[in-house]
Amino acid sequence: MSNESKEKMVPDMAELLANSPKNWGKWGSEDEVGCLNYLTQEEALRGIAAVKQGKTFTLQVKMGDPSGDPIWPGRREAQRLNVLDRGHFMCGCGPRFPGNMEYADDMMVIYLQGSSQYDALGHVWYDEQLYNGFDASTTIGGMKRASVLPLAERGVVGRGVLIDMARYRNKESLDKGETFTHVDLMNAAKAQGCEIQKRDVLLIRTGWLGRFYSSDHAEFYKDFIEPGLTYSPELVEWFATMEIPNLVTDTIANEVTIDPVSGVALPLHNALMRNLGVAFTEIIALDALAADCAADGQWTFLYTAAPLKVVGGTGAPVNPIVIK
Repeated sequence: MSNESKEKMVPDMAELLANSPKNWGKWGSEDEVGCLNYLTQEEALRGIAAVKQGKTFTLQVKMGDPSGDPIWPGRREAQRLNVLDRGHFMCGCGPRFPGNMEYADDMMVIYLQGSSQYDALGHVWYDEQLYNGFDASTTIGGMKRASVLPLAERGVVGRGVLIDMARYRNKESLDKGETFTHVDLMNAAKAQGCEIQKRDVLLIRTGWLGRFYSSDHAEFYKDFIEPGLTYSPELVEWFATMEIPNLVTDTIANEVTIDPVSGVALPLHNALMRNLGVAFTEIIALDALAADCAADGQWTFLYTAAPLKVVGGTGAPVNPIVIK
């Protein structure tokens, strides 16, 4: 079969998701934060009630790491540059201050989604409409609707639950293209002795980021396809029924890169984020948290996060904080 014939067999996103549920209009025609609306004051208190020990974990990966930054293929790693340091003062080029203070200064050039980050709800679309029906032309020159800014201004506070799929399958890391479903998530939760509850912030560890840092990067990106959740109407309905506000994973795209059944790229970005308004959080460091949860048996906690307030941004870096 020719490549052209194979491409013709891949359905259009609109065809694949023709009967997929939407939350458009549920919180009004101007809503830009989607399922984060589920995180009410009561949900914040439910998250606080999950704190039992006072242990804290930060979940952002390092930016500008000399050993490399995990990024989506085609993006560039963060570039940090010194613009002022001791060398400038040594050669007499540094600014002078009363009292002879000296200081260092630097800058960073980054993809806004080139580190641990939140996607804007308008980051992906099909049929020329973003989340909540906003026109895709509003992305031109900067996102005027459904950007990351409303998510950043609202923030995320709720009960989090970590599902360790790699540990559940007795692996350091899931394999390239390895998939799992919502049923697998529930079975893994049961094996961990916990439960995914309605309106939980859902964290899923695959071990994929650990694989990036422990393997040859050329091999990591060769024939690139990540492990992750795979599309089905039942999975989408489960997310809708469970009112999951936020999906957080240690992969770059939160789902298997190419759906193995339909051949469509990243259908869950559209079914969950574009249609339901589920916030997507990617490239999150979960290994240390998972090891601690496995050691003490506590898989639930207070999850807090706020991406940077980037006006018009398609996403923004974030350093979530978990308190157990």
